[in-house]
Amino acid sequence: MPAPYVPPPSEAPLKEIVDLRWSDPFRWLALGWRDLMAEKGICIFYGVCFWLMAWLLGAVFRSKPEYAISIASGCLLVGPFLAMGLYEVSRRREQGLVPDLGASLTCWDSHLRSMGMLILVLIVLELLWGRASLVVFAVFFNTGMPSTTGVIQAIFNLENWEFLAVYLLVGGVFAGLFFAVSVVAIPMILDRDTDAISAAIASLQVVFGNTAVMFLWGMLITLLVLAALLPWGLGLLFIGPWLGHASWHAYRGSVRWLDEDVTMEAS
Repeated sequence: MPAPYVPPPSEAPLKEIVDLRWSDPFRWLALGWRDLMAEKGICIFYGVCFWLMAWLLGAVFRSKPEYAISIASGCLLVGPFLAMGLYEVSRRREQGLVPDLGASLTCWDSHLRSMGMLILVLIVLELLWGRASLVVFAVFFNTGMPSTTGVIQAIFNLENWEFLAVYLLVGGVFAGLFFAVSVVAIPMILDRDTDAISAAIASLQVVFGNTAVMFLWGMLITLLVLAALLPWGLGLLFIGPWLGHASWHAYRGSVRWLDEDVTMEAS
């Protein structure tokens, strides 16, 4: 009988998931704010990009709501690359390097394969989310899909509480899954050139290993984004880059690489 196959040991650096405290999300925001204030020029550029994406999505939803999902998918394709640029700025500051706008715009080029695979997974989740939302509308509005005005009235009308409860439940499930897969995956790809599957698994480990704290982090992100949308989404000019920098620190605070500990002990 041939000898059983034994896979070779992994050459990837070992990591461990940090046990987070309730104060950690607020510490990440404080560190992100520090990066924002230190690199205002770069952050304004990315803030304008986030605002333009939100403005475009809102304009399409008001005029042609049937194309909103397609535009959202396009924003989902561009958004992670913009976020990676902010991660690169925070990474350089952490390493004592001078942040550079050009370097932040091209930091993804050496990670394109992993980023492409992860974004493909996120787009599939987003499309499933959109399909599930359409099914909810079809069940509660069997006379046909409502217009843009009808959608807004349906969402904010307490008489449709059954629809609102189901819609929020479905949206919450997909939003939670989206968050769990991506919360540390993209900065990990930038930092360690990890493949998309390993990065997504590590992200899930962080969320399920610190569910309560990561739920708080997700709620803080949600509240800040909602606040940024009023008025006219102008808050995204600052809150978008702020959350980008804070997300880098969330990754660094929740995943510890053991080879870094060895390096620090040796030095």
